[in-house]
Amino acid sequence: VAAIRGYIDRMVTGDGKCKGMKVLLLDATTTQSVSSVYSQTEILSKEVYLVARMDDQSNPMLGKENQNDNDKTNSHLKAVVFIRPTESNLGLLVRELTRPRFAEYYVYFTGILSKALFRMLADSDNHERIRQVQEFYGDFCPINEDLVTLQCRHTLAMTMAAGTSWASNHVHLYDRNLQGLQSMLLALKRQPSAIRFARQSPSAEQLAKDVYDNIRADQIFHFGGRGRKELLLLVIDRRDDPVTPLLSQWTYQAMVHELLGLNNHRVILKGAPNIAKDLEEVVLSANQDDFFKANRHKNFGELGESIQKLLKDYQAQQPQSAANLNTIEEMQSFMEKFPELRSRSHNVSKHVAIMGELARLVDICSLMDVSQFEQELACADDHSSHLRELMEKLQSPKIKIPDKLRLGLLYALRYETVGNLHRVRQAMSKGGVPPDMLDLMDSILRYGGNDVRAPGLYGEEHNNNLVSKMTKSLMSVQGVSNVYSQHVPRLMDTINAVVKGKLKAQVCPYVPGSRPRTSSTQEDTIPEEIMVFMVGGVTYEEATKVSEFNETNPAGIKVILGGSTVHNSTSFLEELKAL
Repeated sequence: VAAIRGYIDRMVTGDGKCKGMKVLLLDATTTQSVSSVYSQTEILSKEVYLVARMDDQSNPMLGKENQNDNDKTNSHLKAVVFIRPTESNLGLLVRELTRPRFAEYYVYFTGILSKALFRMLADSDNHERIRQVQEFYGDFCPINEDLVTLQCRHTLAMTMAAGTSWASNHVHLYDRNLQGLQSMLLALKRQPSAIRFARQSPSAEQLAKDVYDNIRADQIFHFGGRGRKELLLLVIDRRDDPVTPLLSQWTYQAMVHELLGLNNHRVILKGAPNIAKDLEEVVLSANQDDFFKANRHKNFGELGESIQKLLKDYQAQQPQSAANLNTIEEMQSFMEKFPELRSRSHNVSKHVAIMGELARLVDICSLMDVSQFEQELACADDHSSHLRELMEKLQSPKIKIPDKLRLGLLYALRYETVGNLHRVRQAMSKGGVPPDMLDLMDSILRYGGNDVRAPGLYGEEHNNNLVSKMTKSLMSVQGVSNVYSQHVPRLMDTINAVVKGKLKAQVCPYVPGSRPRTSSTQEDTIPEEIMVFMVGGVTYEEATKVSEFNETNPAGIKVILGGSTVHNSTSFLEELKAL
C-alpha cells in the first residue's frame, strides 16, 4: 500500500517538475491499483483535474484529438500517464501522441519497458510533448498491508495446462503473473535470498525459475546497501488446497466478499431489503475507513459488538441540536463540524446496513448449520457420520442449492478414494443441484484431487504414523474455541514449517542456484521476511491467518501474501466450470 501511494505522489508532481493542473490517464489495471490506495477526493486534491481511462476516447472531459498543430484543445493541461508496458497500451499512447491533446506528457510504466516498445514511443513523439518517462513498479493491486493481488482471473486453467501442449493457450496469463510478481519485488526493493516452489506444480516451478533467471540477468533487481533483510520467495499453487475457497467465511472482510461481493473495495447492496439510496453501493477500504481497518479480521460475533459500540459512540458524540444554537459562535462551530458529522453518520449507517444484510443472509441460508458441517468435512475424518449428515443436508429444503454443491464437493475431496461419490451425486441431483453444477465434482477432482495435489491437505504426510494422524484430527476439532473456525489453511502449515526450518525439499525444493550459500545441506536458513505467491489465487481466510501470524509470531518474521486473484467460492467455482 505504501509503495503504490509513494509512486502516485511522485507521479502527480513529476518529482517536482509537473506543476499545475493535470489529467491522470490510466489503464484498466492501474485504475484498480490507484483506487485501492486513494479515494477520488484525495487524488483531486493533488492538482489533478480529471482521472480517466486511456482507452476512453469518448470522454468529453478529455477534449477531442487535435486535428492540427494550431488546435489548442486542453493545451494548458498536462497529462500524467500511468499504464502497463503492453503493446496495446503503447498503441493507445502512440495514437494520443500523434494528435496530442495536452501540453506535456509525463509517462510512467508499471513494469520493465522493452527496448522495442521504448523505441516505438520515442519515434511517435513528433510533437516533442513527452517530458519524462520512468518505470514505477506498481503492476499489482494492494488490498491489505500484507495482501496483494494481480486481479488476474481464469488462472486455474493456466496452472492445469502448465507443462503440457495446452500451455501456449495461456501465455498471456502466465506473463501477467510473472510481470506482477517481479513488480512486487521491485516495489519493495527486495532481492530474494532464496526462491522455493511447490514441487508438484509445473506452473509454480516455471514461475520461480523464470523470476530467478530474470534476477540474474538484470541488475535492476540487485539492491545494495547494508541491513537488507533475508527474503524467501515461495511460489505455491492453489490446486494444493482446493478446500479453503469452498468454505463459508466468518470474518468481516472475508464474509462480505463471500456473501455480498467485494470488488475494488466496493460492495453492492442494491436490491437488499430496507437499503437507503445512498447505501446501494458503498466503499470498504482500510485506507479510508478506520472502523473497517480495525475490524476487518474480526469474526461475526465480535463484529456485532464493535458495531454496537460504534453506534453508541456516535450517539454520544452528537452535538447540541440546531434549536439550541443561540449565538453566532455556536452556529459557526456547528457548521464547521457538520461535514465531519455527515461523513461519520454515513460511515455508521454503512456498517450497520452491511451487518444487517449479512445477518439476514446467514439466517435465510441456514449458514451456521451449513458452516459447522463444512468445518467437520474439512477438519475431521469420520466417513459414516459425514455421509449420513450429508444425505440429510442434501434433502433439506432449508439448504440452498449453492451450499448443497459446496458440501458435495468438500465430501468428494475428503473421501475421493473411499467414498460413494455416485450415491452423493445422485442425492445432489434429487436435492435440486442442476447437471452443469454436478459436473463440477469431476472438475474439482481433476483440478485438485488426490493424484494431482501435493500431500498434506488432510495430513496425508502422517499416514505412516497413526498416533500423529489421530492427534492432528482430534486437535482440529477440540483445540479451538469456535466451531466455525476450526479449519486452518494448508498455507499456514507451510509458513510454520518455513519459520521452524523444517519445510522439506521434497515438498518445496529450491530453485537450483538460489539456496543461500551459508546454509548447509541439512538445515535451512530462517528468513526474516517471506513473500508467498499463490498461482491460481488466494482467499481472504488465508489473508486473515497471515495477518494474525504477522501480529503474533515471536520472531517478528513478516509474511506478504500475493496471488493471481482473491477468490470466494463463487469465483472459484466459475473458474472450475471453465476447465
